Amino acid sequence: MRAMLLTAAEAPLEDREVPDPRPAPGQLLLRVRACGVCRTDLHVADGELPRPKLPLVLGHEIVGEVLQGERFRPGARVGVPWLGWTCGECAYCRSGRENLCDRARFTGYQIDGGYAELAVADERFCFALPEAYADADAAPLLCAGLIGYRALRMAGDARRLGIYGFGAAAHLVAQVARAEGREVYAFTRRGDAGAQALALDLGAAWTGASEERPPVELDAALLFAPVGALVPLALQAMAKGGVVVCAGIHMSDIPAFPYSLLWGERTVRSVANLTRRDGEEFLSLAGRVRLQTRVTPLPLGEANQALARLREGRVTGALALLPQLADSSERPTSSRT
Repeated sequence: MRAMLLTAAEAPLEDREVPDPRPAPGQLLLRVRACGVCRTDLHVADGELPRPKLPLVLGHEIVGEVLQGERFRPGARVGVPWLGWTCGECAYCRSGRENLCDRARFTGYQIDGGYAELAVADERFCFALPEAYADADAAPLLCAGLIGYRALRMAGDARRLGIYGFGAAAHLVAQVARAEGREVYAFTRRGDAGAQALALDLGAAWTGASEERPPVELDAALLFAPVGALVPLALQAMAKGGVVVCAGIHMSDIPAFPYSLLWGERTVRSVANLTRRDGEEFLSLAGRVRLQTRVTPLPLGEANQALARLREGRVTGALALLPQLADSSERPTSSRT
């Protein structure tokens, strides 16, 4: 099969022919129909997440067609997320916090992912997908959507919600927040007119640069941009009792800030990974709420260009690799309403 391989940190992915994967008992063999390009892939490729399996096939937003398996029939369409395996035995797993399992293994990190024509995955950690979403549109639901959903739940019942970094996760969670009757305030890189226009189109009450103060005090903020300096900025915008949720798996160092920003029972917390329950709840919600997914499909061979666009902040919405796309002439922006 064809795969885009990471052979060393900070090295370009290599376009190679490799042996087809063989499923072990309890695994599905999948034909990859789409794989989202996530910022976590970039953190792995750039060496910001330590000790990946090498060589490695990146990608953990996999939409696949079942070729072989037991739990799902052949021909079924399933989604493969970041969380690929847990021990099921530790205190975290037994208490419903499998996302914190010390022995957990992750797709596109310790387990080969979806930047390839074929993939295998533990069938216990795969999800049925809402039928109404096309393959490319479904891909970002599997990480951007899931992490956004978990982060939103960590924000409690906050009515005025700030979102810092309006990319793949933000453009989905903003729609969920609006469906729940919350006000959304979107923060982007200064001058990012595309992201700000998308936020307004999806119902944001206000958009501005990350350094700006919104017109109201926020009840909560979700940080998707991996920039530690945003934490004190978000705290400055926060009402007393508010929560700042750091939703990325990697973030640059948080600078020192005065205690007065935290005082007033404000909270800073992180979101780590996801659970299967998160996946079931969010994908059920995505089947009921008509989420617009703004996805640019790209051929598998353009994985390096996709990562470069993400690294440089040149993505509005999300990107997905489609192995069946043979050339760059088939690259419309998919937009579902």
